[in-house]
Amino acid sequence: MPTNSADSDYKLSIIIPAYNEERRIGKTLERYLEYFEHKYGHDCEILVVLNGCRDDTESVVKNYVNQSAILKYVNFPEPIGKGGAIAKGFVLAQGEFVAYTDADGSAGPEMIDRLFRFLQENPNFACAIGSRNLPESRTLGRTAFRKLLTKSFNWLVNLLFNLQIQDTQCGAKVLTKEMVNRILPGLYIAGLSFDVNLLVEVRKNGGKIAEIPIDWFDDHDSTITNPLKSSVVMFLSVLQIKITNSPLRKKLLWLKPFTDWLWSLVLSKKEREYLKIKH
Repeated sequence: MPTNSADSDYKLSIIIPAYNEERRIGKTLERYLEYFEHKYGHDCEILVVLNGCRDDTESVVKNYVNQSAILKYVNFPEPIGKGGAIAKGFVLAQGEFVAYTDADGSAGPEMIDRLFRFLQENPNFACAIGSRNLPESRTLGRTAFRKLLTKSFNWLVNLLFNLQIQDTQCGAKVLTKEMVNRILPGLYIAGLSFDVNLLVEVRKNGGKIAEIPIDWFDDHDSTITNPLKSSVVMFLSVLQIKITNSPLRKKLLWLKPFTDWLWSLVLSKKEREYLKIKH
């Protein structure tokens, strides 16, 4: 069961979803553990959520768990998607504030701390997100193709949901545990459009979202093996979120056979199941 913020054991919980990250997660954990153990000690926990790993990620993480009092991990043997892993982490997190970031360390620990401190100092906000697209942000290693994909996707998301957010997909977000508990029932996209699902739910639940400049290093060693396929899946997922949240949802049920057919062109039935968060 989710922990109420009033009963939290920590000030901050940091969730790191991991899928086949044996080559990258060690360096990320070293940086995060050194930073947060030194600055917050036992007021912080770091939770690695392994999902469907077929490499030696678990052994790497175990080695660091044995050396740290604030590091924990949980392993789901079958793939549950990045969003699914984060949602499972949300349930297990015991902090008053809950963050999540990518296993590749593209956003350093200082960036998560920046978002965390913003929420502490601005209690009228429920969510703080890093943005790579603000003028004050510094990014390294981002290719022109990735920038184009990100801006095109953000344009679509803002067109459909009017979020007025310049970077929905940045892997650095912090929320209050209170807001996490409120939005959990509405999180159902386990794939890469999880962030859009989350931000839409925060807004639906009356939460204010702050977009904060961030320093970001783009890691080209991505676990996304088929960017074109992933882009199509993200597009279909966003349309699904739009239909689900439409006041005309019941009148749009006739579209379901058509949308199911579109999904079948891109993913197998088993793959489609992995894209759904199972509460």
